[in-house]
Parts: sequence; structure tokens; C-alpha cells
Amino acid sequence: MTAILIFFCVHWFFSLFFHTFYLHRYASHQMYTTNKFWERFFYFSTWFFQGSSYLIPRAYGVMHRMHHEFSDTEKDPHSPHFFKDVWTMMVQTRKIYNGFVNRTSTVDPVFTQEPLPEWDAMDKFGDSNITRLAWMALYITFYVVFVPTGMWYLYLLLPIHFLMGPVQGAVVNWCGHKYGYSNFDNGDQSKNTSPWGIILMGELFQNNHHKFKDSPNFAKKWYELDPSYQVMKLLNLVGIIKLKPAVVTQAQLKSKAA
Repeated sequence: MTAILIFFCVHWFFSLFFHTFYLHRYASHQMYTTNKFWERFFYFSTWFFQGSSYLIPRAYGVMHRMHHEFSDTEKDPHSPHFFKDVWTMMVQTRKIYNGFVNRTSTVDPVFTQEPLPEWDAMDKFGDSNITRLAWMALYITFYVVFVPTGMWYLYLLLPIHFLMGPVQGAVVNWCGHKYGYSNFDNGDQSKNTSPWGIILMGELFQNNHHKFKDSPNFAKKWYELDPSYQVMKLLNLVGIIKLKPAVVTQAQLKSKAA
């Protein structure tokens, strides 16, 4: 049982880290710069740790930029306020995402003005059904080997492994726009849900992030902690990445906290 729990936690937190560090803070918001080697290394690591639920950075970046532009309106790709449940939201989000993956949906140029990381060979391999099924087979094999006799219920964790990236995204987008508290009046329904903001590697400080979308630190109050930002500071210190200064508009400076 210990091996299963360790495997689940490693998969969850490493997948989540590259979700927030690479897909969200780099592909979507360009919060830091890095050289081509490290960009490809983080690209590969995102695929490796997301496994069967790999999300293509370019498509993710476009969709997330739309989310900020249209936050909690009918044009928002995944606002929980327009869906009856989280599953319906996930299905619609997947449909929009697939349109960007397959390049069948028209993309407003405003969402591609900032660079979007692309690696066609990696995406073709990582997004293939064969590769996804191979990852799923590896997860199942690990469970067959290490699940103790009689603890069949541990197999119920497998669907989370299969859909790790979308599950994490759904938790953040559903809970981060429905439950918790607001530090700022953003004109949308974004919320902070501490202490879960810490456990979700900073991703559930949505109210803070929607206020300062270019800031790499999602925590804004003394009692809030963004673990991913702490790792980013270390990577910045050793020269692997270079954090960009957050752009703060005059409207943000003049606005009052909620």
C-alpha cells in the first residue's frame, strides 16, 4: 500500500508542478524566460509527468489566455457558473481544447501575440492514442504488482492517473471560481481557497492570480504561500530561468481590495 500511495503522490505533485510551472506560468503567461535547452527539458518533463493526460502547451496557452480575457462570462472556456456540474464543464473544455489542438478553431490573434512554445514532434508523439494507452498500461501494471491482496479499492485511483492533467485543471477552475475568499474585486467570481491553495501548488489562489495575471507569485497575503513560486525563485537563483518583473497597471494600483 505504501508503494501505491508514494506513486500516486509523486505522479500528482510532479504532474501538478509542471502543469502550473510550464503550461500555466510559461506557456500561458510567459512569467519567465529560459534558453532552448531548458524550454525543451521542461516541455518533455510536462509530457513525462502528465503521461496519459498530456496537455499540449500551445493549445493550453491559447485557451487559458481566453479564460483570463473572458473570465466568468459566457465566452469563458471553463467558468463553473455556466455548467450544471464539473463533468459537463470538463467535456466542454475538452471540446474547445481539441479545436486548438487540431487547429480547426479560429484563434483571435490577441491570444497569440505573446510567444507560445511549440514542439511538433513531441506533441505528435505525446498526443497519440498509442502513447496514451502505453502510459495507462504502465499505471495498471504498477498497481497489479504493488496493490496488496484484499485492497481492491486502491484501483479506484487509476482513473485519476489516467486523467491527471484534466482532473487538476477541473479542480482549479471549478473550486477556484466558486469557493473561498476574495482579496480583490476583479469583476469576476475568482476565489482563493487557502489552505488548498498551498496543496494545489499555488493554483487555487485564483483571485490573486486574476488580479495580477503577470505575477509569478500567486500568494499576496502574509498567510498565503505559493510553493511553485518558491521553486521558481530557486531556479531563477541558479540561472535556469529568469523571472520577469510583473506588470502592474494603473487600474490595479488604484483598485481597492475587497
